[in-house]
Amino acid sequence: MSFIVGDEIEAYAAAHTTPEEPWMAALADDTRASMAAARMMTGHLEGRFLEMLVFALQPQLVLEIGTFTGYGALSLASALPPGGRVVTCDVDEAAVAVARRHAAASPYGDRIEFRLGPALDTIATIDGPFDLVFIDADKPSYPRYFEAVLPKLSDRGVVAIDNVLWSGRVAQPPSDDDDESTSTLRGFNHALANDARVVCVMTTVRDGVTLVRRRT
Repeated sequence: MSFIVGDEIEAYAAAHTTPEEPWMAALADDTRASMAAARMMTGHLEGRFLEMLVFALQPQLVLEIGTFTGYGALSLASALPPGGRVVTCDVDEAAVAVARRHAAASPYGDRIEFRLGPALDTIATIDGPFDLVFIDADKPSYPRYFEAVLPKLSDRGVVAIDNVLWSGRVAQPPSDDDDESTSTLRGFNHALANDARVVCVMTTVRDGVTLVRRRT
């Protein structure tokens, strides 16, 4: 996965973002050292972006679809108001074990509930309402995840959807060589922009993050 802006600009943006706390840096280092797909990690810049969303929204219930090693979950948990919690789910037991360990070593472990298993099963067990949902999991399932959480979104709730630019491949003309993720994301992005139920904005943060709210 390559990011949308050039490496020089990405590095400049990160350098001019509040530095990572020690527990976040330790998680990032561990992820890079132990995980083959370390670039799946939310990372410093997007982590601060998520933290800022939480600070602005002051959510009581946050759902994260796609835990990986927990950088996103910790970022989300760090700005929660009193009584707020993050429920995060994934199917990768090894990655979640890393996430649990680093959450326990942080000041925010008691704000995070880890669920191991398919996301749709997890969503079905939670009544909501969700004040913030962060979708960052298998791309072919994005439409199903979105449809599952939208009815459970609070009145002022927001859905943040990661990797919507998919290294720029979604902006290329459709091709027989497109993989399922590229085709799904291209169609999903188009459907969101034309969905009368919602208002959305696609940003170029990292690999693209779309923010969605219900239309009022």
